Amino acid sequence: MTGNLIEVIVKGEWVRVPAVEVNGQSLVRQGRWLKIASVHDEEWMVEETSQPERCADMLRHQTWGGVRADIFTFAQKLPNKTPKYQYPMEWESVAAVELTSFKEWWEKLPQETRKNVRRSQKRGVTVEVKRFDDNLIKGISDVNNDSPVRQRVRNAHYGKSLERVRKDYSAFVDRSDFIVTSVGEETIGFLKLVYRGEVASILNLTTKLSHYDKRPGNALLAKAVELCEAKGARYLTYGLFNYGNKKDSPLREFKIRNGFEEILVPRFYVPLNLWGKVCFGLKVHRGWLGLLPHSVIAAALGARARWYTLKQWMSRCSSMIERSNRNRQMGCSNPPAGSNL
Repeated sequence: MTGNLIEVIVKGEWVRVPAVEVNGQSLVRQGRWLKIASVHDEEWMVEETSQPERCADMLRHQTWGGVRADIFTFAQKLPNKTPKYQYPMEWESVAAVELTSFKEWWEKLPQETRKNVRRSQKRGVTVEVKRFDDNLIKGISDVNNDSPVRQRVRNAHYGKSLERVRKDYSAFVDRSDFIVTSVGEETIGFLKLVYRGEVASILNLTTKLSHYDKRPGNALLAKAVELCEAKGARYLTYGLFNYGNKKDSPLREFKIRNGFEEILVPRFYVPLNLWGKVCFGLKVHRGWLGLLPHSVIAAALGARARWYTLKQWMSRCSSMIERSNRNRQMGCSNPPAGSNL
């Protein structure tokens, strides 16, 4: 077992966090006053966490700069929904489609969703799988730069350089497909699908808000299900269904309309010391989304959305004033200074 620092992406930014290698897996520790260790990129791994008992035992004696982790957490992977361990456990809410065939998925969709897929075709949207190359990176960058705000929050990928975009999306390319929607030569959406044995997981799904009327998101998901059927994937997952006590969101509604349901899988929490036991008993490990009631979360999210909207409006006003001043300055020097006209 060896300790080091590795880079992880948090809210669109790369940060270095303490890590330790155990059985070929990187365990990372995050958090300030409650330090939680987990398997790096666990939700994108092909296999489940191996030998959790050994991981927990080593973490009890492992320190990063003299600081130990308080809790070790790991989850089972679909289709294993029955708890296999005796550790303290909570159910994790996964957004998933259990696949038998594209036809069955399609026939279960709401009529409006099927119309949206057909609408995208009628409005000139093409869907294809592309290689991870310079052209794709340029297309991803173009989609990310469509708007500085997404889902009423700041778009963390807005304005990044092409090299940064390459780094952000280069993980697991050996077992991923990039599905791209286009109108003519313009990329208007992309989906990154990571294959994990019987499970295929959506790592990124982003579309241009300026082309919302063409429903590129629905077209991307239909193609993802088609690929899953061709490759024999039993499940298609798309993050979590419920994020703590946050029950309603546009993303959750989008998932429901496209056939995703809640599937519960066991997530285990192994307290590594007394502080970890106390925090787990008080449910502190759940974070604010798991502690606050839905009404408070909804009010806070609404306030944040209004703040970002106000910032956008102020930024546009500032840009208009700057352009107006610049135009007046140019007008004052017309004809140019020193001219006899």
